[in-house]
Amino acid sequence: MKVLTNTALVMLGLVVMLSSCSKKQQSQKTGLSYNDRTNGGYLRYRQSHPTPGPGLVPIEGGTFVLGGSADQDVTYEYNNVRRRVTVPSFYMDETEVSNQDWLDYLHWINITFPNDNELYYNALPDTLVWRSPLSYNDVYVDNYLRHPAFQDYPVVGVTWEQAQEYCVWRTDRTNENILRERGNLVTWKDQAKSQGGAAGANSGQPFNTDIYLNGQIRGQGVDGKKMLKDLNPNAQGGTGKNAARRPVRLEDGILKQGYRLPSEAEWEYAALALAGNTQFENINDGRVYPWDGLGVRSPNRKTRGLILANFKRGAGDNAGVGGGLNDKAIITAPVRSYQPNDFGLYNMAGNVNEWVADTYRQTSFEEMDDLNPFRGNEFTNKRLADPTKGLYAKDKYGRPIKDPATSNKKLKYADMIAQQQAQAAAITNPAGTTPANSAAPGATTAAVKDPLAGKAYTPDYRDFNDTVNTALYGTTTLVNNHSKVYKGGSWNDLSYWMNPATRRFADQESASADIGFRCAMTMVGAPEINPQGKPHLPVKKAKNYKAR
Repeated sequence: MKVLTNTALVMLGLVVMLSSCSKKQQSQKTGLSYNDRTNGGYLRYRQSHPTPGPGLVPIEGGTFVLGGSADQDVTYEYNNVRRRVTVPSFYMDETEVSNQDWLDYLHWINITFPNDNELYYNALPDTLVWRSPLSYNDVYVDNYLRHPAFQDYPVVGVTWEQAQEYCVWRTDRTNENILRERGNLVTWKDQAKSQGGAAGANSGQPFNTDIYLNGQIRGQGVDGKKMLKDLNPNAQGGTGKNAARRPVRLEDGILKQGYRLPSEAEWEYAALALAGNTQFENINDGRVYPWDGLGVRSPNRKTRGLILANFKRGAGDNAGVGGGLNDKAIITAPVRSYQPNDFGLYNMAGNVNEWVADTYRQTSFEEMDDLNPFRGNEFTNKRLADPTKGLYAKDKYGRPIKDPATSNKKLKYADMIAQQQAQAAAITNPAGTTPANSAAPGATTAAVKDPLAGKAYTPDYRDFNDTVNTALYGTTTLVNNHSKVYKGGSWNDLSYWMNPATRRFADQESASADIGFRCAMTMVGAPEINPQGKPHLPVKKAKNYKAR
């Protein structure tokens, strides 16, 4: 009898599921059924909370006091005065980008553009950052990046610009892998067969997320066997296996948001990890470092006295005494060394400083918005190769060419077409062939006049039209739009710099043996990471409309 009862319950559940699935979703405002090709193919995509990309952990946002962890300003910079801000939820790399991660990047360049020595050379870290005339660190020049003993150590010697290029590359490789694993693009195995076993090599132009989403990566040998059905009644195709197919769209929620450098506020918020000592919106104790307490040694019984991060205790003391090394590292340490903070992030204090996305200004805290504060440089627009068809212009690496934005609002269609045509005429050479900025990935033009009005302008909206005059750079100041913030302290810094509120800057083209980076990613949708078990106000689902 019990078996029959359980079977009946299962069958009842299946009936309920099938009946609920048979009810098509409708527009709440028109009553039209979604995902029905017969009525025009209006689309409604499955609503979901996206998962983080590879290597990332979710960081639930909230309010905190920017600069609040600094208990003193020993440099008298007055550059991070306390201010309450809100940081939206986002994703962040669990660890710093390692040497192995960077070697993956170099390998891809080598197999994809085997004859482009300039591209490969520009992607190489500056290993000469280890060289010093008064110390014998030459062994690191040749070995730190490539020797397998250092493969899990953080990559150093990378500029802010190189870190930005890595973020773009990582975005494209992650999304390409998702599409090939799903069968929306030709799978890796099928691609390797078509290329004579050269798995991962690209016979044509490499995948780019923006170009793909714009419908410019399609065709024989590119489309996968499991492309999504195209419900548009104008799409060419039959029914069943012969039904029209389409590429993945942003609305499908399949592709990941782009990897990028974290903003300074995001980095500081993630480093403090106040989620671990907060209850009912009350912070029990403030923090000086990414862990509780005022010290740099572990208070736990099993690890009592051990140093909690990789830093320099004092002049000439990078590791402690032989036989009892206090932080187990003389230079950098593996990226998963020490305990993670309460967000699950490793080495948010010490090991290497980390580039963030912000341009440095001493008084940024006074000027930035209190929601998601960020000081960037300029807005850009993707150049259109054919404005009437909406096709993006591509550089020789398959990336969209970006131009400085001449407006911070949506233009009228006629103005947009005229602007694009004027820019194309101004940038191409007399023969009308290659755009002037197509030599490097992600390059932008240096146009300084509005092609419509002919007046000088600056696209520097985020920096409040800060001057572009660099005549005094290096003479009276080192601060200009090329000065980027780095944070966190390093193996060669004293403990003061491990405070998340401290901030320093360097030129975006400079590199150092104590600066690395980690990536972040914007989170879309609901900000709450773990809603289970938390009180919520009930929300009723919309009822379907029945025509009578």
